[in-house]
Amino acid sequence: MTKEEIILANKEFLFPAVFHFYKEPLVIARAKDQYVWDADDNQYLDFLGGIVTVSVGHCNSTINAKIHQQLDTLQHVSTLFANEPQAALAKKIASITPGGKLTKSFFTNSGTEANETAILTARCYTGNTDIVALRHSYHGRSAMAMSLTGQGTWRLGPAQAGVVHAHNAYCYRCPFGLTYPACDVRCASDMEELIRTTTGGRIAAFIAEPIQGVGGYVTPPREYFSIIEGIVRNHGGLFISDEVQTGWGRTGGKWFGIEQWGVTPDIITGAKGLANGSPVGLTVAKPEIADGLKGVTLSTFGGNPVTATAAKAVIDFIEEQKLMDNCTTTGAYLRAALEELQQKHQIIGDVRGMGLMQAIELVEDRTTKTPAVAQTARLLEATRENHLLVGKGGLYGNVIRVTPPMNIGTSDVDQFIQLLDKSLTESA
Repeated sequence: MTKEEIILANKEFLFPAVFHFYKEPLVIARAKDQYVWDADDNQYLDFLGGIVTVSVGHCNSTINAKIHQQLDTLQHVSTLFANEPQAALAKKIASITPGGKLTKSFFTNSGTEANETAILTARCYTGNTDIVALRHSYHGRSAMAMSLTGQGTWRLGPAQAGVVHAHNAYCYRCPFGLTYPACDVRCASDMEELIRTTTGGRIAAFIAEPIQGVGGYVTPPREYFSIIEGIVRNHGGLFISDEVQTGWGRTGGKWFGIEQWGVTPDIITGAKGLANGSPVGLTVAKPEIADGLKGVTLSTFGGNPVTATAAKAVIDFIEEQKLMDNCTTTGAYLRAALEELQQKHQIIGDVRGMGLMQAIELVEDRTTKTPAVAQTARLLEATRENHLLVGKGGLYGNVIRVTPPMNIGTSDVDQFIQLLDKSLTESA
């Protein structure tokens, strides 16, 4: 198919709700490491990584060699039959969870399914119904996951009952008009009143992304989750950490983002970067909580031998190449460079994130913090023209999201900053 035929087929045969970046859809033809090429053979530096999914580089030769071998050995059996790749992956995951306390895994195909499984498990274990999520959050595209999501843009159709939304720790736009640390983390302590006034007082779980992905990489202060954990547990709830975007070392130095806040959750969900592009969903829980899901269940494609092989290979690669350390060092280099751009470009109101998960929030004026929505759209088009791929997010659509593969180096960051700087200037 030609580029034009691909674009036409997308328009003619896909749901209209499926949207693309840019005024004219970008047709990606091939990729390798930190680069992708379009249908016209133009090369782009990919600092979005398939929405935080290409964790160890496009078409990673080490990972793909193991996938090819498994594909020729055993492709599919379903969870009705035991197989080595699924067992090996589950064993490996149990060994790297916080404190080694979460050891029971259930595999599915996406973060949405992983979060569905987590909510079901929490409700079955506690016998409670109410779930507390956060404003500005994103947890997937099923009816329940959309109900958990704290952004109107991503909530389609009728909401599911039993979900309330607490204040997130959006320090740049504090909902209480306060300033950290003098605020005493009011957004966290407000959880007590929220539970007492909007639920029956006993909850099944609290679910949160350690750093809110689609929300624009909103990063809480150090005390936030520890305060919330105590309140949630006092009201009978479990702590669910949605690590779909923050997991597998991306925040630097630790396997899971929530570990940066010193909290050990009861359930962790994962997907995206776990398999470097193969469809995977993970729900891993403490043994007694997993045992609370009584009866029988299955997942036709969950724990698929090929995908499980890919996921295990990714974890091994991250360990062998010390990519968690690279996320710390190269992430710090990236952060410093973004902060230098902030000094140069007044449109950058805030720089935030952790490791190789960084963002810049664009505003019309740093005093009023009016979201620079139109300017963000122009910037995205400019980055395309300059052969750079980045993401966009935030409640107002004014946040540029930066999540390159975790095995990039400082030279890649230098190239990225040069292209972003040029794009900022051209789109002003």
